[in-house]
Amino acid sequence: MHIHILGICGTFMGGLAVLAKEAGHRVTGCDANVYPPMSTQLEAQGIELIQGFGPEQTRLAPDLYVIGNVVSRGNPLVEEILNRSLPYVSGPQWMGEHILRDKWVLAVAGTHGKTTTSAMLAWILDDAGYAPGFLIGGVPMNFGISARLAGKGGQSDFFVIEADEYDTAFFDKRSKFVHYHAKTAVMNNLEYDHADIFPDLAAIETQFHHLARTVPGIGRIVYNGDEASLARVLERGCWSERESFGAAGKDWAMQEHAGGAFDVIFRGKTEGRVEWRLTGKHNRCNALAAIAAARHVGVPIAQAAAALAAFQNVKRRMEVRGVVNDITVYDDFAHHPTAIATTVGGLRQKIGESGRILAVLEPRSNTMKLGAMKDALPGSLVDADLVFGFGGHDALGWSLGDALAPLGSLARSFEDIGALVAAVAGAARPGDQIIVMSNGGFGGVHQKLLEALAR
Repeated sequence: MHIHILGICGTFMGGLAVLAKEAGHRVTGCDANVYPPMSTQLEAQGIELIQGFGPEQTRLAPDLYVIGNVVSRGNPLVEEILNRSLPYVSGPQWMGEHILRDKWVLAVAGTHGKTTTSAMLAWILDDAGYAPGFLIGGVPMNFGISARLAGKGGQSDFFVIEADEYDTAFFDKRSKFVHYHAKTAVMNNLEYDHADIFPDLAAIETQFHHLARTVPGIGRIVYNGDEASLARVLERGCWSERESFGAAGKDWAMQEHAGGAFDVIFRGKTEGRVEWRLTGKHNRCNALAAIAAARHVGVPIAQAAAALAAFQNVKRRMEVRGVVNDITVYDDFAHHPTAIATTVGGLRQKIGESGRILAVLEPRSNTMKLGAMKDALPGSLVDADLVFGFGGHDALGWSLGDALAPLGSLARSFEDIGALVAAVAGAARPGDQIIVMSNGGFGGVHQKLLEALAR
C-alpha cells in the first residue's frame, strides 16, 4: 500500500511513518515545515517529503491519505482530496487498524507523564525479553528512537503507545486514544489542559471514559488513585479489572529512601526496590504505573523494579545539555503549570535548599497562549530562586510580565532571546542549576546560554 501522510513532521505522524515503512508500505508525506531533525530522520528511512500542501500532490496517486490533526478545512490538499472523493483516514485510526489490530496494546494516558511512563514501560518489557513495539512522543535514551514495530527478533505481540487525549482529526473530534483498543490502559493523572479544544475538565473526563469503555473485560486499567477526576471517570462505569497506585492504601504504593530509591509495595507487601537517578515524586508515580502495567503482561514486580535501575529517561526530560564553569543547563519539556511545579520541585529536592535554581520559561502551548493557566504560573515557580520568562504580548495575547508580577523582583520577562540569554548568563554563578522549560525549540536558547556562560 502507498500512503501519503499530511502533517508528517509531527512527533506522532513521523513515528507512524516509520512504522508504516517498517511494515512494508510505501510512504510519502508533506508538511508546512519540513526541516531537521524530523526531516532527516524520515529521509534516512527512504521516505519522500514534500514542502507544503499543494493540491498537485494528488498526482502521486496513493492508495490512501493519512491526515494528521494539524491539518484543517481550507487546507488546499485537503480540499482537493474531499472534492475528488479520494480515500482518507486519520493517523490514529490507521494505527489502530494496521499496526495495533493483533497486538496486546499497552496505552499510557494522562495530562502529565505519558512520554516518560511509556518509555519506562517499553524499557521494562524490552529488558524482560518481550521486545515490544512502541510509539512514544519523545526519544527514550535507552532506545534512541521514538517508534519501532518490534525489538530484537523483529516480531512481538506487545505494543506500547503514548495515548494522547488530543482530538484525532478535523473530521473526528474524539481523542486519539479511542482508536488504540488497549488491553492494558494506564491513566496517570487528569487535569484541565488543551483549552483550544476542551471547554472544561468535565469534557476531558468524558473522553477518558470513552477510553475506559474500549478496554475489554479481560483487560486492566491502572489508574492514579489520588486523582478525584479519575475517580469520577471510573464511577461512570468500568467493565475491566482495575488497580490503583498512589498514596498508602492504594493497590500500588511506595516507601521512599535516601538518594531517590524507593520500595515498591503491592497490596501491603514490599515486592521490589527501584534504585535510580531520577528525581521527583512524579517520576516515582510514573514508575509505579509502568511496573503495574508490566505485571499485567507477566513481568514480575521485582524484575520490573530492577530494570528501572538502567532506565536513562527521555530526551528533553531533565536532560543535561551542558555544564560550564560549574553551572548546569537542563532542557525540559514542561509547559503546564503542574508539570513546571513538579519539574522544578524535583530539582529542588535533589540539590537541597542551599543550591540556586534559575528557571527559564517559554509558555508556548495552545493552552498557555489562550491564557487559561497564566494565573497558576507564579505558584508553579516557587521553588526557583530566579525566573526568566520569554514571550511578548503579540505572541501570547496577554502580558507575561504581569502574570509573573506576584514573584516580584525574582522574575523578569523578555521579548528578545538575546536579551534573555544575557540576563541569565549575567545572573548565573558557579553551582547554579539553570532549567529551561518549553514544549518547543525555544530559539536554540540552550546552546546560546552555554556559549554565553563560556564567555
